[in-house]
Amino acid sequence: MEQNKFEKMYLMQTVQKTIVILRAFTKEQPKLSLTELNKKTGIGLSSLQRFVATLVYEGFLIRDERTKHYQLGLSLIHLGKLVEEESSIITIAQPILQQLNHITNESISMSTIDGNERRCIMNIESNYALSARNHVGDTSPLYAGASAKSMLAFLPQKEIDEYLNNVELQRVTENTVVDREQLMQQLQQVREQQYIFTRAERIVGACSFSTAIISNGRPIASIAIIIPEARFDEGQFNTLRDLILQAKFDIEKQLNK
Repeated sequence: MEQNKFEKMYLMQTVQKTIVILRAFTKEQPKLSLTELNKKTGIGLSSLQRFVATLVYEGFLIRDERTKHYQLGLSLIHLGKLVEEESSIITIAQPILQQLNHITNESISMSTIDGNERRCIMNIESNYALSARNHVGDTSPLYAGASAKSMLAFLPQKEIDEYLNNVELQRVTENTVVDREQLMQQLQQVREQQYIFTRAERIVGACSFSTAIISNGRPIASIAIIIPEARFDEGQFNTLRDLILQAKFDIEKQLNK
């Protein structure tokens, strides 16, 4: 596709200009005046003032009232930390989860909290023709399914209450827990035993073991073994539980070095 056609079809000028402003700051020039930003970005002063004021308000820029210079704000540090954590956990977890996949021959997934949802960020396919799995990018409510609940359980109680106060508990399958008191009891059990096992709670015909990966006191991801109900053997319960908990401890040990 030609560059000018791409720009007309896909680029949002407001977002693009915001990115241009943020990228104007460099290691060599970490602080810039409005005039310097105008020269570096080519954005008119009137528009530039509005963009900069918004970025300051949202915490993406800081304004030094004494020098009238701007610099990158703490909100960017927070976002950068999230990227760093997610990248680190994928790098650390992948070989451990591949080994778990090799031992169990079942689908293994990793998810994170994205806003008020669970989002799958990694899936390793089962070796069986009949399999149950998550797809990378898939989302689901935090109250439904093992991968989501294992993370929800370890959020601070205030955040759990705020989430439940602002979400309508609806059935994803007939096994989804939609009674708040029952859900809270289940989350307490997850905290006590460090894992959760569910049957057909989010995906009909699938059961899952899941546990949260904790860093700095917060759940930053969850890992899960996903098995078709038709193949699940109750005699494997303790073995699969122990395997996923061992994977959790191995990931956390490397992550928190």
